[in-house]
Amino acid sequence: MLVIAHRGASGYRPEHTPAAYRLAAAQGADYLEPDLVATLDGVLVCRHENEISGTTDVAEHPVFADRKITKIVDGTAVTGWFVEDFTYAELRTLRARERMPALRANNTAYDGLEEIPTFDDVVRLARRESARLGRPIGVIPEIKHPAYFRRLGLPLEELLTERILALRLRPEEIMVQSFEPTSLRRLSVMTQVPLVQLIDAESAPNDFLRTGDGRTYADLIEPRGLREVATYAQVLAPHKDLVVPRTADGCLGEPTRLVDHAHRAGLAVQVWTFRAERRFLPTATDFPTELTRFAALGLQGVFCDHPDQAVAVLRKSALNV
Repeated sequence: MLVIAHRGASGYRPEHTPAAYRLAAAQGADYLEPDLVATLDGVLVCRHENEISGTTDVAEHPVFADRKITKIVDGTAVTGWFVEDFTYAELRTLRARERMPALRANNTAYDGLEEIPTFDDVVRLARRESARLGRPIGVIPEIKHPAYFRRLGLPLEELLTERILALRLRPEEIMVQSFEPTSLRRLSVMTQVPLVQLIDAESAPNDFLRTGDGRTYADLIEPRGLREVATYAQVLAPHKDLVVPRTADGCLGEPTRLVDHAHRAGLAVQVWTFRAERRFLPTATDFPTELTRFAALGLQGVFCDHPDQAVAVLRKSALNV
């Protein structure tokens, strides 16, 4: 089973930093997961969102004070500073910081130490660590808000395909994720790399909402929807609550049939996101117990913030089979 380092080893270092990606590789991750957004001049950089006040020190740079603005992003009003309003050269003057300092106080020791990496940086890092450690380490980027960026003249699908070609990435080195089926359909005719349909626990894909398509994520995971997903993607990546729901008191409930149905449609299944902190765990369940329960369902991969703990749990589960 693949261990996918969610934004790097984000349980131990500020997410989407070189330190987080390097640590994830050292801890045994099979894939590094960078979220991608685009700068004003079309450079793909690694941030969870295009609004960067929570993950950089941009607010401490007076020269950029006048760029604080409110925008509508995927139907929600967001106030702050946005990647697409900065050139890459300008963005390089900022430094990354921990997004959840109250929860991950130890990570704040690394605030201000590193620049925002580009997609190219992460690919080069994965290749270096793969050579150093003697095992394959891939990348599994997620393109964020693709419909939003396309309207700005920054089509993430084209920008990413260009980098895949320029970096000569082979299918075994990369998978590409998106919540938006339209985006994945575009990529399916641009590139031959494996594609991953992300599925949230509620609501609907943003591209469906924009075009008046009445389907929801729940429709996509019905057998008919899964067969359609399989026409353009190779992997289904659902929120973990869709695989093993929680009961009213927060405990793990009984598994759904989603994994079996996805496999019948020809889709591999990678589930997100496993975190070791108590606030993210089911009631009366620790991290090893939760992950072991999911691993027994025949998954092909798990996204996790603490790759070392996931590797240890999965190794022990394999030995006990």
